[in-house]
Amino acid sequence: MWVIEKVLNSSVVLLKDEKGQESILVKKGCGYGRKAGETVQVSDREDKMFLPVSGPEQTKLLELLSEIPAVYLEITRQIVQEAQENLNMELNEHIYLALTDHLHFAVERQKQQMIVLNRLFWEIKNFYPREFQVGVHAVSLVKEMTGVELPEEEAANIAFHLVNAQKTVESQFNALRAAKLMSTMVTLVIYTMKSQPDRESIHYSRFISHLQYFAERFFAGKMLDDPQDFLYIKVMEGYPKALECAEKIRNYIYQDYQVKVPNEEVAYLAIHIQRLFSR
Repeated sequence: MWVIEKVLNSSVVLLKDEKGQESILVKKGCGYGRKAGETVQVSDREDKMFLPVSGPEQTKLLELLSEIPAVYLEITRQIVQEAQENLNMELNEHIYLALTDHLHFAVERQKQQMIVLNRLFWEIKNFYPREFQVGVHAVSLVKEMTGVELPEEEAANIAFHLVNAQKTVESQFNALRAAKLMSTMVTLVIYTMKSQPDRESIHYSRFISHLQYFAERFFAGKMLDDPQDFLYIKVMEGYPKALECAEKIRNYIYQDYQVKVPNEEVAYLAIHIQRLFSR
């Protein structure tokens, strides 16, 4: 049995069961004319329940839902569900607050024709293609449920929220910092090698995947390091031009982050650069 603890608006109420478990119910008209203390019948098939938020996050989400239409939380629920099921990812509960707030703000901006450019649109679209596709579907969902058509750039913004909300056990991985780092690395590679790679090729996809893992290790402070430098010496002998390019990346990172990239990481970068341009 569920009891109403607080009515947020006509479509959102905070419930509590006999064990004291709090849940947010989103259903059209569920809060209309209702008061705290009344019981509510909940259908597993029809009603939308939100269980993951608690503590400070729950307080902030409830405050937000008292100010904006409940449809934005429902859109967020569907986006999160799609990401977790189709991309097999576990998301931090903060996504419900951050993405719901973002979607509402994005729609309001669009209504007022306030266009805000996403300077990392290309990076997010290309570095996180699976999350970007969820973002594309989310933009369609927003149009279907609110009647407002958001620009394609919003798909990248939504993808960014998904990437940043992914739970990593030991990593301090940050999507925005990673996207900026990876973008600069790609630019340095193209400039040094004096050639444009085929961005549609499997080789480019593998190269980008390596940069993603590199960025994750870098920001987590867990870079690969072989004190014997066996791989680095082999790469120096076999791929001198690719190694020169990788060294420029190492110099850039040291200048901007004051972190020295180990020889083993530089060697792996060179190998992937060689593979990319040898084809």
